[in-house]
Amino acid sequence: RELARAERQYAEKGRANSSLVPFGWGDGGGGPTREMLAAAYRARSLEGSPQVEIGRPAEFFRAAEAEYASPPEWSGELYLEFHRGTYTSQARTKRGNRRSEHWLREAELWATAASVMRGDAYPYEVLERCWHTVLLQQFHDILPGSSITWVYRDAERGYAEVERALEAVITQALASLAGAGSTRVTFNARPYAAADVPALGAGVGAPATGAAVADSPDGIVLENDRMRVLVDDRGLLTSVFDRAADREVLPTGAAANLLQLHRDTPAQWDAWDLDDHYRRSTVDLTEADVLEIVEKGPERVAVRVVRRFGDSAVEQVISLVGGSKAVDIETKVDWHERQRLLKLAFPLDVHADRAASEIQFGHIYRAIHTNTSWDSARFETCAHRWVHVGEAGYGVAVANDATYGHDISRSSRTGRVATVVRLSLLRAPLFPDPEADQGEHTMRCSLLVGASVADAVRGGYRLNLPLREIEGAGPVQPLLTMNNAAIVVEAVKLAEDRSGDVVVRLYEAHGGRARGTLRTAFAVRTVTETDLLERPLVDAGALRTEADDVRDGIGVELRPFQIVTLRLSRSAAAVG
Repeated sequence: RELARAERQYAEKGRANSSLVPFGWGDGGGGPTREMLAAAYRARSLEGSPQVEIGRPAEFFRAAEAEYASPPEWSGELYLEFHRGTYTSQARTKRGNRRSEHWLREAELWATAASVMRGDAYPYEVLERCWHTVLLQQFHDILPGSSITWVYRDAERGYAEVERALEAVITQALASLAGAGSTRVTFNARPYAAADVPALGAGVGAPATGAAVADSPDGIVLENDRMRVLVDDRGLLTSVFDRAADREVLPTGAAANLLQLHRDTPAQWDAWDLDDHYRRSTVDLTEADVLEIVEKGPERVAVRVVRRFGDSAVEQVISLVGGSKAVDIETKVDWHERQRLLKLAFPLDVHADRAASEIQFGHIYRAIHTNTSWDSARFETCAHRWVHVGEAGYGVAVANDATYGHDISRSSRTGRVATVVRLSLLRAPLFPDPEADQGEHTMRCSLLVGASVADAVRGGYRLNLPLREIEGAGPVQPLLTMNNAAIVVEAVKLAEDRSGDVVVRLYEAHGGRARGTLRTAFAVRTVTETDLLERPLVDAGALRTEADDVRDGIGVELRPFQIVTLRLSRSAAAVG
């Protein structure tokens, strides 16, 4: 009876206070479980124990600040030395999340452009429904990969429905923007130009040229004017030569694109944890059943490698495009292992003591040495679309389209310090889903040589936002442009209040201060800086343009990693 009363009180408080969302009992719903409420009730007035009461976060922080007015400040990451396996478990769900985030970006961008430039109806309901699905499935324990079997069957159905709905939105918007015609038009949703195709717009891009492939005594050579790559008879990269820098990227005697299989038996929680003892059992997958040239340029060259191990098989396509300084690797795995971890390794001849890993709206630096117990505990880290390592004057990035778990370490086996970047591709935990990750998977990554952090940012968007080609009348001017590469246009959409205002979200991506000018293809009446919920901010400070003077563009000034949301109200003549 007492527990039921506590539940009712919490529910009533949640209904009365908008900061407390409604919740369900058990694992899910956004609020406490019965067990949590029962524990809170028992500790409410328990002799010898601190008194516990359920309250709002704002109340807690007010009380904490009153009790401890000048607390020390922690700078940097609060790394959790636990549950490292959640970066990788349930790879299909993680891929579904990543792809859905980028489909949403594209759908909002192109639907906004079609609405403003062609007068099309904006698909508010479809976008809202898809956002609800994606955000719901980011919940614990869904996205971390630590739930039961039926949850992932349902999640995969949800992602498939999101894909169908958003692809329909994108297809319709692109057709409207391109118009009728037989010209091959390339649409680019990235915040950076691609060849002759403008950022956030469409052009008639010329195909890349200059890629070549040839057999050699040491294997197969892929090359263009930027780099030369040697694939040996094992399907491994034994040389990646950066022509612009005149240097070899791989350490002497090392091989990249090396798949490594580890025994993965965490002491406590299969899907949650990854224990460091997995490194004591390593099998290098170096036997190739098939090695063949499948594309011969001049736009693109590619080599196909097939391997079999245990009950599983891997097919990789290693490719190089003319003019590119990135080696792209597509990995398809038919996975039937149990309690195994599959890693993909890139040893690099770079003397680095820290690595940059992309996080949402920026990146974080982490030490990669093991000087302290804290450093040693950081043997598995998470990143979004890319990681970057470098020394003075030279760096290398590894980008991905579906992977979050990484380990980055220093190696001195050859007598010279090198850096090893590894991606955690797949796991095979038995609990709580004994069928976790069984079956087919497709993942892409790229090795970007001579790369700065700015290049890594570009490389991450390139891999996650492929160009789209359709037939149409010709080029389509971008809805808006930004003249500073450090300021990324992350989202373009119409306002949630259905006023027809255009909402643009920007962030500083390089870790420094940046000034830029945002220009639009439509007439803007006023510009307002808002919060993430599109509510006006007072004295926010990012705008350098008077609200009523936007004829020459909208000037912004951002601090490192600052996020800015701008609401652009259109003149009456521009409203579709």
